[in-house]
Amino acid sequence: MIKNLLGKMYLTFVLIFLYAPIATLMILSFNSSKSRAHWGGFTLSWYAGLFENEEIMSAFRTTIILAFLSAFIATILGTAACTGMQFMKRRGRGIIMGITNIPMLNADIVTGVSLMLLFIASRISMGFSTVLLSHITFNIPYVILSVMPRYRELNKSTYEAALDLGAEPFYAFFKVVLPDLMSAILSGFLMSFTMSLDDFIITHFTQGPGFDTLSTKIYSEVKKGINPEVYALSTIMFLIVLLLLFFVNYKPWAQKPAGQLKVMTKTQVVVSNQGNGGLR
Repeated sequence: MIKNLLGKMYLTFVLIFLYAPIATLMILSFNSSKSRAHWGGFTLSWYAGLFENEEIMSAFRTTIILAFLSAFIATILGTAACTGMQFMKRRGRGIIMGITNIPMLNADIVTGVSLMLLFIASRISMGFSTVLLSHITFNIPYVILSVMPRYRELNKSTYEAALDLGAEPFYAFFKVVLPDLMSAILSGFLMSFTMSLDDFIITHFTQGPGFDTLSTKIYSEVKKGINPEVYALSTIMFLIVLLLLFFVNYKPWAQKPAGQLKVMTKTQVVVSNQGNGGLR
């Protein structure tokens, strides 16, 4: 009894510690006063002014475009790297995985300064391109570490059976292997998108003059006071993420209706196609 009570109290304390700052931010986004210590009344003016603030909206658009492009390119490169490692020997694959872990264990400030020195030595002008390359660089390990465990769980017999039945290697990969990897690939993409979305240190060292993401824009406003419109934008982003999580974890449309036919696995399809004379 006491153990369960202590466990519930501990869980409540952790949840309060995690979400109290977010709740405070949401409350401040409806405060008509710019002072965080004084409640001036309920207002929606900060939400209305948010879409009229060109600086914040420009930084937000840049952040979303940068996060999507870097996550998309990193997902393609990381998945291709995992596919290539399947044809390597165990020792070589272990070395590559060890190298992949280095950027994740390394401090962000070291990675940021290193990339900055590399771009300066290469005489590349700082701007969107350098930040994009930097984000792709630190996103690739997250994709590899997300896709690689799923690759190890795959049944190689289905791919080999598809080749034996006359399928080309690319066709067999996209029709047999890729669907099984899709959940891990999507997980790696979302992780890369999130890491790119809130990155500050690496972006700070590799950005050029006049280039701002949402994180660097907020950092530059800390010295003179954060605009409450940033609270409104953060609240909207939090609610959107919360809504997406709800739809991802609760899918009433994906529930199997009563009396639905059982879906055949890929192994059953291959065995069935062997009797029919080939792939379909």
